[in-house]
Order: sequence, then structure tokens, then C-alpha cells
Amino acid sequence: MNEKKIIPVFYASDENYMPFLAVALTSLKEYANKEYVYKIHVLYTGVLNGYATKIREMSSDNFQIEFNDLSQKIDEISDMMHCRDYYTSAIYYRLFIPALFPQYDKAIYMDCDTVLRADIAELYAIDIGDDLIGAVADQAVAAVPEFREYTKNALDIDSERYFNSGVIVMNLKKFRETDFYATFCDVLRSYDFIVAPDQDCLNLICKDKVYYYDAAWNKMPIGGANECEPKLVHYNLNLKPWHYDGILYEEYFWAYAKKTPFYGVIVAKKAAFSPERAERDEAEGKRLIALAKSEADSPTNYIRSVGRLCKA
Repeated sequence: MNEKKIIPVFYASDENYMPFLAVALTSLKEYANKEYVYKIHVLYTGVLNGYATKIREMSSDNFQIEFNDLSQKIDEISDMMHCRDYYTSAIYYRLFIPALFPQYDKAIYMDCDTVLRADIAELYAIDIGDDLIGAVADQAVAAVPEFREYTKNALDIDSERYFNSGVIVMNLKKFRETDFYATFCDVLRSYDFIVAPDQDCLNLICKDKVYYYDAAWNKMPIGGANECEPKLVHYNLNLKPWHYDGILYEEYFWAYAKKTPFYGVIVAKKAAFSPERAERDEAEGKRLIALAKSEADSPTNYIRSVGRLCKA
């Protein structure tokens, strides 16, 4: 009897995001094909709480969930990590996948603030050739003039080519062959990226080595609902249905949240989300746009300083 094909899927989470990870996993499992084995790896650091036990209980014969502690690896690059505001070190976890999981030549990484509406095996099956990454152009960048100016003027990447790193297919074999990790550390060490630290680095290193998927595979609640029928919804930035009412595609999130053991926890989190927190969200959004504008205009931004030296 032939062994079932393995679909490796990675998430990164801390304790606070475990309930939302459960929602993402519930949607993933809903569309999982019995012909495949979905190997789910949850990357984390620190001590796990009781939430992890409940998530492990979601495992089945073809839906296997494993937690992998990256504390030691994160310590190795702690002096280089730049985390802005609400970001944590979790944004860097995906960088260790190629080295720590040599059994895989290809894998999918997804943020926890995602909900699937199709089988992720469909995305995995698309051949990305020798490209390092398969991804979708970042719709949040496309929607904001300051972000478009930033990617072009600070990174020398056109906004329609700047991808979102929250949903990516990683060519792990190619990552290892090109010593991606060492290159990433060199880039991270060379400049203090303050707008989107890991995502900017990934875009710089993978430039011209990206396979672009249809926007349906990373649809954000921005730009209207008629653009495409989403296969994956990504509640990016502050567009969280567990904080605000009226978020586009919120019905998909809540439909799966109700199927998790954390529904009450999530409802309580929303109820506890105060007007003061909403004001901080708004202020953070404005500050991020201002940072992007400042970097785009700066005579010492990455492409005008470090990038220029690299091209010399």
C-alpha cells in the first residue's frame, strides 16, 4: 500500500495567540483531504499553558499536531532581532524551518490570524520551480500610498512585487542550497528595519525569486469583497474580528471559532477590548504609516545606504 503524501504546515504562536491558532487549525482540518497526511508544526518559545493540550487533542490519523520549542535558536539571534510594538520574536520563527526540518523539501507557513476556505494541499501542489518562495503580493501595501512609496524608495521593490510573508510556501531545499539563513542574518545585521522587520528582509533576499500566487490565497479584509473569492482569509494588521465588529469576512472567523474549545475565551477577549486599546490601534496604524513615509524619504534608508554598497 502506498504511503500517503505529507503536507507540512507550520505556524508560530505564543500563549496569547493559541485560541486563534485553534481557529486557524479548525479551518485547515475542515478542508483536509483524507488522501494526505497534514503534519502541523507549531513553533513557539517559553512555557506552554493548558491551551496547548487542547490543541494537541485536535490531532487525528491524517492531521498530526506537534509543538516545537525554538528558544535556543531565538537566543542565537536575539541581538539582531528588531521587533516593533506588538510584534514578538515569533515573526522570526519561520527562518529556522529549513535547518531544523531537513526531512522536508517544501513547506507551507501561515500566520495564526488566518482562516482557510479551501484545502491547503491545493496551494502546496502548485509547482514553484526554483523560486525560493511562493507568496501573494501584499494587499495592505497596495492600498496605502505611503507603503507603496516605502517599498519602492526604501527597498527598491515595486509594491505589486512586495509580498506578504504571513502566508508563504517555502522551497526549503533551495533555502538550504543557497544558505538562506546566513544571508538573512547578514541583511538583518546590516540595517535596523523598523517598518516590517522580517518581511522586509525576506522580500530583499527573495527578490526576483518569488512565485506569485493568486490573491485568493492571502485575501485580506481590505480593498472590497468583489475582487476575488477568498480561499484563505488573512486578518492582517489591526483587522481582527476578535477586536472589532464589521470586519470584512468576519463571518468565516466566527463560524470556525464556534467549533473550537476556545470560543468562550475569544468572546471574552473581544468583550475586554477597550476603547483605549482601539485608540492605541489607531495611533499605531498612523505611526506605522509615518514610519514608512519617513523611511521612504530618508537619505540613509536601506537602499540608499546599505543597498547601494551591496551593488557597488
